[in-house]
Order: sequence, then C-alpha cells, then structure tokens
Amino acid sequence: MKILLLGEYSRLHNSLKEGFVTLGHEVSIVGCGDKFKQFPVDYSIYAQICNDNKIANLLYRGIRKVIGLDFEKIEKAIRFYLLIPKLNDYHHVQLINSDALETYPILSRFLYKKLFKNIQNRSLLICGDETPIVDYLIKKEFKYSVLTPYFEDNSIEKEFQFPLKYRKNSYRKTFDWLKENCQNLITSDLDYEIPMRKMGFQTTFIPNPINTDTIAFQKTENTGEIVIFLGINRLSYTKKGIIYFEKALEIIQEKHADKIEIIVTENLPYKEYISKYNKAHILLDQVFAYDQGYNALEAMAKGKVVFTGAETEFLNQYQLQEDEVCINALPDENEIAAKLSYLIEHPEKMIKISKNARNFIEKEHNYIVIAKKYLACWE
Repeated sequence: MKILLLGEYSRLHNSLKEGFVTLGHEVSIVGCGDKFKQFPVDYSIYAQICNDNKIANLLYRGIRKVIGLDFEKIEKAIRFYLLIPKLNDYHHVQLINSDALETYPILSRFLYKKLFKNIQNRSLLICGDETPIVDYLIKKEFKYSVLTPYFEDNSIEKEFQFPLKYRKNSYRKTFDWLKENCQNLITSDLDYEIPMRKMGFQTTFIPNPINTDTIAFQKTENTGEIVIFLGINRLSYTKKGIIYFEKALEIIQEKHADKIEIIVTENLPYKEYISKYNKAHILLDQVFAYDQGYNALEAMAKGKVVFTGAETEFLNQYQLQEDEVCINALPDENEIAAKLSYLIEHPEKMIKISKNARNFIEKEHNYIVIAKKYLACWE
C-alpha cells in the first residue's frame, strides 16, 4: 500500500513510516520539519523564501506587522499546491492534525479538498493542539493542563496563541470538515484521548510508535555523578511548565552540588538535542501532562529516568504503579526537587526505573506493533 503522511511535529510520523516500511509498504511524509527541530520529510513545504532569504524575511515581517498577512503560511500553501500532482496515487492519507499544512484554514480546506479527490481513504490524527482538545481544556475539568498558566494569568495570552487559535471559527470549520471527510479519528496518548471522549467523539487510541530497533538501551551504572538534562523549547516553555523544573534544579544544585551535573539546552535541532541528552541519567520533559509525549518516550527507550506526565489515568491504562516506568512531574518545584533528591540519594532506584522504562516501551510502543494497529484501524 502507498501511504501519505501529512505533517511532522515530534518524529511520530517518521517512526510510523519506519514501521510501515518494515511491513512492506511505501510511505512518504510531507511537512516542513517543524522549524528548528528539522525533522526529516520526503516532500518539504518549508517556507524557504520567507525564512532563509534575509531581505525577503525583513520585507515579509514588515508586511505582517502592518497588515497581518503571513507570507510564510502562503508560501507553504503554494509549495503544497505544486506538490499535489505527485500525491494522487496514494491509497491512504493521514494528517498529523487539522493544521497539518500550517497555512491559513481557508487555504487548508481548499488544498485538502483537491488532495482528497484522488485519495478516498483518510485519517485525522489527534496528537497535539486541536479544536475539541482546547474546547475541553477551557472547561477546566482536568486538575491541571497545558492551559493552566493561561488560566492563572490571562496577560500571557500571546504565549498561548497556538492552542487558542483552534477555537477560532476558521480553524473550527476546518476541523469539522475533516471530521466529516476522514474515516478515522486516532489519538496518540491519553492527553488527547480523554478530552476527545469527554467531548463526545468516537476515536481509536493507538500509542505513539517508538523505533526500538534503532534506539539502543543505555545501561545506567551506579556512578557517583548523576547527570540531569533539561531541553527547553521556548515556543512551549510556559505550557509545558518548564519554570517548575528550573526552580527545582536551583534547589537540587544547592543541596547536591557535589553529586550532580546539570545540562540545560535551548531550541536545538532534533539530532543535536538527542546527542546532548545521551549522557544524562535523568531527563526533565514536561509538567502539565497526564501521559508521555514523544521526547519522553524516546528517552525512556534509552533507559533514561524521565520526569513527565504519568498520572493516575496513565497508570490505570497500563496497569502500572506510581513512578514505576517514569516519574510523574507535578506543578510543584518542591515536589519535583524531593523526587530528584531521592533518586540522587538512592541510585539503585534509578537503575530499576531505567530498566522498567525500556521494557515498557518495548511492550507498549514498539513501532512495528503500532504500525499494525494503524493498518487494522484503517481497514
């Protein structure tokens, strides 16, 4: 089968592609690489003129500031439009979300309609910000969420423009159109599955695929110095609760300065990000989550002890004990610091979690098993 995957924000589609290819399918990814992360794609719609030409970049920024017209979005739409003739003979297309093309919603709908004329089998993946997800989070039924900082301080609304845009009529119209024109709605973790179900949608829950054949387990040794890694993405700094990790590290630095090494990076391309955290024993991922995102899962596959979302709903889903495969990071720097301190003082516990993490990924997130689940859902 020829499979077309639209959009890439986390490496999910790349790992899924690897699973499909192993099973004998032909797969292409269309996307822009997600800005500085530079994820690989087969057909790029990266806005090269707007971003890489300094003169054009200054001109377009000025126009956007004056009249609000975003030429980067327009360039992506044009590049995809020119690609469509090459994309007509695929058997199935899956969108990473309703804004997979990262252009204006009216242009997205126009382009999706042209693409869908020749591809009858379609799926919409829910693995990030999306209209029903944001609608549910606004109801404040979760004890905390990625919108919690916004609820506590509306003055930072600009930092939440990406999730909040999905409540605009234009984005809602696009989601509603896709809901009617895709046969499947698929969720990738409980942070999306729970809201979709609560909002009355019928979804298929398929965990994130992780290529455990290419990610080697790095055995954690009982060494003297514990390396703690925090990789910051400024675009999601507030919504992921990174401030709590930074405060916790200050506490730990003061208490265990002679026992730890702290590595902090910011806005690194994916390959460089991975190389930086390879030497770490502990990785600080995100706070405002109930399940693990993609970065956390890849780090767990390597045997890192990851501070991330691991709430009761996650434990019940996979029949786990608290802090068995990863550490549930709560929005409380003292709580995070206490858990870090315990691991530093009890490295044998860290070694055990490391092994459990790898076993969990192999059992629940193997990329070939997950690819088979996608194929079964599509059929």
